[in-house]
Amino acid sequence: MNRRRLILTAAAATAAAQPALAAKPAPRLSVKTFAELKTPLPLPYDEAADARAVVDRARAQARRQGKRLLIDLGGNWCPDCRILAGTMALPEFDRFLKTHFVVVMVDVGRFDRNLQIPARYGITGRLPGVPALLVIDPKTDKLLNPGNFSALSNARGMSPQALADWVAGWAA
Repeated sequence: MNRRRLILTAAAATAAAQPALAAKPAPRLSVKTFAELKTPLPLPYDEAADARAVVDRARAQARRQGKRLLIDLGGNWCPDCRILAGTMALPEFDRFLKTHFVVVMVDVGRFDRNLQIPARYGITGRLPGVPALLVIDPKTDKLLNPGNFSALSNARGMSPQALADWVAGWAA
């Protein structure tokens, strides 16, 4: 009985981590494991940035270009955030992102900075984990993934391809 419950729990967690419908096929990544990523891993979050202004500019750009806005909330201290950033920096994934999204990185410190950004999209209180990816329709400024924005907060427990597949599921 415990094995069955474990399988059902794992299946539910996997389903929750995936978008409802995959909009675009994900790029096939050139790496199979995170050990193959270029090191040192990026420190992707600008701690001095005016997050509100950066998000507003990115939203305007996404609206003009007919792309979705992808807001990556995280911190440079977070290994999962850095792994995601390193995966997103792969040339094939970077091309995919630039085709379908305008991506903005927002430093949330240790869950004590720039929290007005997730609050703008109805996410109040402590974030359940980072990285947290907010997929935004730039025309309506609506959060498209309210139930699973923290799906990649355990990026280390996934594969590089699984990260790309998840993001691709939200591409317009």
